[in-house]
Amino acid sequence: MNNYLLYEIGVEEMPSRFVESTLGQLKDNLTRALTENRVGFSEIETYATPRRLVLVVRGLADRQADLEEEVKGPSKKIALAEDGSFTKAALGFMKGKGLSEKDVYFKDLDGTEYIYATLKETGEDTEKILCDVLGEIVKAVVFPKSMRWGGKNMRFVRPIRWLLALMNDRVVPVNMEGIVASNKTVGHRFLGSKSIEVISIEDYLAKLEENYVILDQAKRKAIIRDQIDKVAASINGRVDMDEDLLEEVTYIVEYPTAFYGEFDKEYASLPKEVVKTPMKAHQRYFPVVDDRGELLANFIAVRNGNDYMIENVKKGNEKVLEARLADALFFFKEDRKKALVDYRSQLDTVVFQEKLGTLLDKSERLYKLAGKIADEIDAGIKKDLLERAAYLCKADLVTSMVFEFDELQGYMGMEYSKLDKEDPIVSEAIYEHYMPRFSGDEIPQSAEGAILSIVDKIDTIAGFFAIGIQPTGSADPFALRRQCLGILTILLEKNIELDIAKLADLALDQYAGVDFDKDVVVDQIVAFFNERTRVMFKDLGIRYDVVDAVLASDEKNMSDLYARAQAINAWIDNPSLNDMLVAFNRVSTLAEKAEGLDIKEATLLEAAEKDLYAKFVLVEKEIEDLMGQKKYTESLDSFASLKPAIDAFFDTVMVMDENLDVRNNRLALLANIYKAMLKICDLSKIVYK
Repeated sequence: MNNYLLYEIGVEEMPSRFVESTLGQLKDNLTRALTENRVGFSEIETYATPRRLVLVVRGLADRQADLEEEVKGPSKKIALAEDGSFTKAALGFMKGKGLSEKDVYFKDLDGTEYIYATLKETGEDTEKILCDVLGEIVKAVVFPKSMRWGGKNMRFVRPIRWLLALMNDRVVPVNMEGIVASNKTVGHRFLGSKSIEVISIEDYLAKLEENYVILDQAKRKAIIRDQIDKVAASINGRVDMDEDLLEEVTYIVEYPTAFYGEFDKEYASLPKEVVKTPMKAHQRYFPVVDDRGELLANFIAVRNGNDYMIENVKKGNEKVLEARLADALFFFKEDRKKALVDYRSQLDTVVFQEKLGTLLDKSERLYKLAGKIADEIDAGIKKDLLERAAYLCKADLVTSMVFEFDELQGYMGMEYSKLDKEDPIVSEAIYEHYMPRFSGDEIPQSAEGAILSIVDKIDTIAGFFAIGIQPTGSADPFALRRQCLGILTILLEKNIELDIAKLADLALDQYAGVDFDKDVVVDQIVAFFNERTRVMFKDLGIRYDVVDAVLASDEKNMSDLYARAQAINAWIDNPSLNDMLVAFNRVSTLAEKAEGLDIKEATLLEAAEKDLYAKFVLVEKEIEDLMGQKKYTESLDSFASLKPAIDAFFDTVMVMDENLDVRNNRLALLANIYKAMLKICDLSKIVYK
């Protein structure tokens, strides 16, 4: 078990965004392959640079584990003829398993005898198994975009140029469509050897470093972080660190060398993100700031190589950035020749969606819808400022700056509106209305920004649902799921009470020129939001049946729904829950047969139904008080206290009495109990064991 495998897949430079997911898939695929083939191992390590993906398996077994498996055939009655000879069914079973008559026996199973045999298979050498699976685990990797090359059938994100496969000091002769594994690798593309012979894993790691390859991505990232911090300190600044950018740069270089560059101070006067965006998104540079967080006229880049001729590299990078910043300054000056509001009319030249009109049409819908939603909620909103933000929020999309740097949408609207002396609340809401842009992104901090974000997202969802475009399976080309999740996240974290059905209804009112059945589309949107709520709550650790239970309640506030779900999630661990749920399920089943909710005390005849009614009146009032205080666990405890009275009711009272008045009165009592339960959740949705 002291064996190891070293497996390197050499590729053309991979896009950095694919590296982590590819490593994860390779590790999962190999883990699965070894497990299924009964090959023991201790751990799998993964490493990567732009040109190589590496798996190191420690503690590999010498051989597959031997297999011993008992298999069952037909019953004895079918397996044996009257004369005691084996029938065709039995002989077919033996032939299929490679057995002879002496290998089988009969054994009793639940009172019936069956023919059995014990199959034994001696494990093969691990090297043989590896030879079979190492090519397949690569072919099984899935990419959003992949390619075929060189007439090969397999797909990969970039062409595979070499394979290195060693089990201890022996080459594993993997053959992947003509790419045959060896004990040779290559160094850095420009600084290292084109052919490096490897005799062991220790030799491999040492020779890679000698040839300017830092294989371990964690080590490489730490080197980059240390270098850029030191370079920033050398120019009396600090790095405006972006962890995503650091991760990206880590997978762009094999041997990092950080250096700083300079640019004209005139550009530092531009809005901060205008300078940072071409640096980070286009050139992969790290901005440098002073102690106050103000941008310095410097950047830090990381070269894939050593410091040879670094001054020339620095000048080249400065020229590239200079051109990008000159463009940004030109666009900024051109844009400022008129106010942000004057760009709004140009939105009419950009199609939002063929059936849903232009961006100007969307802007008009947002303006009208923002005011209507502001009237529906009490969230400390300044309606006039919200409407102004809604009126302006899309105007920057037709500015030169956003046309060139689309990452700046929203941000430029904020900056230009500030220069136009708009209210700060308006400017902030314009910037925030795109938030959250992705799962885990920050949400709007201002009330106006939060509502405008909801307005923008529900307008898109409602419009696409109205024209019959909805997410299906894994296909969601217009990111409607993400926008739905964004709305739910804002409602949850900002504690905004807003009925999704009402929200959808108001949004659909803005699509007067589109032909659709409003009631049907509202129901579809509500179902869509409920499904996204299930996914979100599940990710937060809530059981699926608990989510269904709270969604069946009358609660519309996402924060309260989540608090309620958390309370129920913990409460249902009560060991006596099963018996209680049985009782309440009977209540909910019969409650559906009730024709009304009116209970006539004079028609309560039996002692058990009188007792249940009396206890229910007290519990109903107690639940109302507890729910008002958001004491959900206590509300559940109070409701659960009805169980003995409910059990006694069902044990002694004939609910479906022949007397119609008596029957309806008893059903009305159960319907009222069920209605009270729904104020908390629908316990009938809980799956009990």
